[in-house]
Amino acid sequence: MKKIMGYRREDGKFGLRNKVIIIPSVHCANKVCENIARKCNGAVYINHQHGCSQLEFDALQTRDVLIGHGSNANVFGVLIIGLGCEVIQAKAVAEKIKEATPYKKVEYLVIQECGGSKNTIENGIKIVNEMLESAAKLQKSEGDFSDLILGTECGGSDSYSGLSANPALGSLSDFVIDEGGAVILAETTELIGCEAILAKRAKNDEIAKKVYDKILAYENLVKSFHADIRGANPSPGNMAGGLSTIEEKSLGCVYKAGTRTLMDVIDYAKPVVSKGLTFMNTPGNDIEQLSAMVAGGANICVFTTGRGTPTGSAIVPTIKMSSNTFCYENMNDAIDINAGSIIDGVKTKEEVRDELIELIVRISDGELVKAELNEQNDFSVWRLATTC
Repeated sequence: MKKIMGYRREDGKFGLRNKVIIIPSVHCANKVCENIARKCNGAVYINHQHGCSQLEFDALQTRDVLIGHGSNANVFGVLIIGLGCEVIQAKAVAEKIKEATPYKKVEYLVIQECGGSKNTIENGIKIVNEMLESAAKLQKSEGDFSDLILGTECGGSDSYSGLSANPALGSLSDFVIDEGGAVILAETTELIGCEAILAKRAKNDEIAKKVYDKILAYENLVKSFHADIRGANPSPGNMAGGLSTIEEKSLGCVYKAGTRTLMDVIDYAKPVVSKGLTFMNTPGNDIEQLSAMVAGGANICVFTTGRGTPTGSAIVPTIKMSSNTFCYENMNDAIDINAGSIIDGVKTKEEVRDELIELIVRISDGELVKAELNEQNDFSVWRLATTC
């Protein structure tokens, strides 16, 4: 089996990174989190616009995504910062992370209880630096591709995506599954029109029905707003790149999932519990989807693009792969691998897959992808209701 290096957690999960992350429970704490991270070399943080004035079911989904980030195997320690009067309380988030990962260092601070932002920042810096010191002492151990939970994503797709980058990623998905790992396929809206293709691969009728149900529910949700999904998907960039319909886009999108059996269907940001292929119900929005896969446990992601995107996660290496050579050259500071070489007739999809495999091995040894070098800490949550 292909070997990788990383951090074996006490629950058996495997991290390719050993991050200390600072998470706001509410948007009011964003700047405090950022200021703590800026003073702590090696720490990362996320910002978001959620955490208060949310209906209960909507707030619970937001909370789950925050908890999932703190619980991710790529994270060594977590500091949650709250304001104090918000719906999603910092203490509750910290307790849930500790419950899910008892071995993890988890702390929380509340700005109102600390006596303001300055005191919170000073206390936070001390806590985070102690976590970073402990994290630095942890030694890597050997793992293999069965330890991977691979998140797959496409964004800014073009007419080449379904011919080069997505099939190459699908070949990687098959490889990871054959090695005993897990793969996440998401982007429910971008499976409209190819439901039958995915459902046919389900391990049983129950899983197949879930595929149809999730996609139909999303279509009905859009219809409930008296809207046409074609107003948003395909996007103007997709159409400029040569995609004409959502069905055409979907037929390219599904290639990311390879050819293996669909083992499970789960809701947004829920933990991946099955080896093999899992379909997660998410929007097509790049960052809402990426955040959900990370919350679900992805420890590595591959993001294909035809138009180009800088997107990345604060805690999970996100490999960017272009579908065409122009995109790779035009946005080289953001793109890691050029699957346009397939279109150019220079490489096969299997050869590009092998490039991905070797890059993942190097990532496990500490190499940074472009999104990490650019400090892309993108984060967003699929909102289920209006702000109150």
